[in-house]
Amino acid sequence: MRHGKRIKKLGRTSAHRKATLAAMSTALIKHKRITTTFVKAKALRGFVEPLINRAKNDTVHNRRQVFRWLQDKSAVTTLFNEVAGRVGDRPGGYTRVIKLGRRQGDGAEVAMIELVDYNDVKPDGSSSSKRRRTRRGGRRSEPQVSEQVAAATATELTTEATEEAAETSDGVAEPVVEEVPDEVAEPAEDASDSEDEAAEPVAKAVVEEPIEADLAETEGEEAKEVTDSAEEAPEAEAEQTQPVSGEAEAEGEGAVEESEEEDEDAKRE
Repeated sequence: MRHGKRIKKLGRTSAHRKATLAAMSTALIKHKRITTTFVKAKALRGFVEPLINRAKNDTVHNRRQVFRWLQDKSAVTTLFNEVAGRVGDRPGGYTRVIKLGRRQGDGAEVAMIELVDYNDVKPDGSSSSKRRRTRRGGRRSEPQVSEQVAAATATELTTEATEEAAETSDGVAEPVVEEVPDEVAEPAEDASDSEDEAAEPVAKAVVEEPIEADLAETEGEEAKEVTDSAEEAPEAEAEQTQPVSGEAEAEGEGAVEESEEEDEDAKRE
């Protein structure tokens, strides 16, 4: 029987098992996340976390001890230069194992193992910050709420009583003057400026309307003068033509008289 034997043999010999875990640790350090079977992921967690813990103290001795297990210089460099700085002061628990179900074929249980500090997204089912409520907690909270309500009502009653006493003693309550904060006064000034700006175009329009009315009146007067002058022109022409016609009539009468005198002279002869 295997009492007290906690080593997972993984169906391999000792040398084969060490080589498998070293290769998986190197892949995890380089890629920060790998997928394997659930049993291998649990075995890898116990193999790689002591190496990450050594990397927090960067010394030549620790680098050599980690290289003794990994046998990969690039993985050792990444572990001491990058991963150790990201881990910081975390006191263990550097990896996370997440089950992914069973794979087709042999039906083995598959899991993903990743470095905790390289994944900010919490997996489903992780503990949340919400506090779980119980019946006892709810019962205890009820008296506290009632006490708070009673205290609030008592303070309101006292304030009302003091106000009534002050009014009765003074007879007339003094007006309450509220101070307007600067933040409220500034928008008011901006509003007055905007109103002045809006009133300027209106004033301009009001000033322009009488000017246009005066122009219209002057144009109407000019038009009347033109029409009056046009009506007076034919009358003046008629007056000028009347004396001419009178002179012509007088000349005609004189010619007739002359012709009559000539006829009379001719008869006498």
